[in-house]
Amino acid sequence: MSTVLIVVALVAVFAIVVAAVLYAGPGRGGGRRGLKRRFGPEYELALTRHDGDTKAAERELNERVKRHGDLRPQPLANETRELYLAQWAGLQERFVDSPVKAVAEADQLLARLAAERGFPEAAQYEEQLAALSVHHAEHVGGYRRVHRATRGQSSTEELREAMVESRALFEALVHTRPEDPLAHRAGAVERGGRGRGHLLKPKGSGA
Repeated sequence: MSTVLIVVALVAVFAIVVAAVLYAGPGRGGGRRGLKRRFGPEYELALTRHDGDTKAAERELNERVKRHGDLRPQPLANETRELYLAQWAGLQERFVDSPVKAVAEADQLLARLAAERGFPEAAQYEEQLAALSVHHAEHVGGYRRVHRATRGQSSTEELREAMVESRALFEALVHTRPEDPLAHRAGAVERGGRGRGHLLKPKGSGA
């Protein structure tokens, strides 16, 4: 084979490799389909936040994967897990008398639990949220909702819905084993005989 043909072949191979890398994006995002599959509703949320600019939204999501994709959640000791479960059950009970306070405490509890599992500290809420979205994209919306509910005028029903939705992330964080991060699905384990149907009927609600 002539030198010219060798050079042409090498250039062609290089172009293919570059195209593949650009399509996949940084941080092993896996391209558009990979990002949609990985982030689910978070993909659509990013798209909305960027006014439909697909490239900008995917650039943001790829950056999240680049920063947090290699994070390996830390295990919880059994006694620590039981403590968190008891605290969450207490929040559900207190919601009946004090919805606003219970939701604020749920927001703080989720932040502490995420930090204990190895995610960014609670003081770095946006970064913590970004990291959680990489590893718990299906459930992180509940955390965002309960966090926002503590910072505005929310009705009791809105607070209840936020609390219920945030429980999915709580369960994922408190039950999922580090070696099998996809094994848990929200609602798969119910502790103490209390499922979502029990949750949060404030006094005077008529329910």
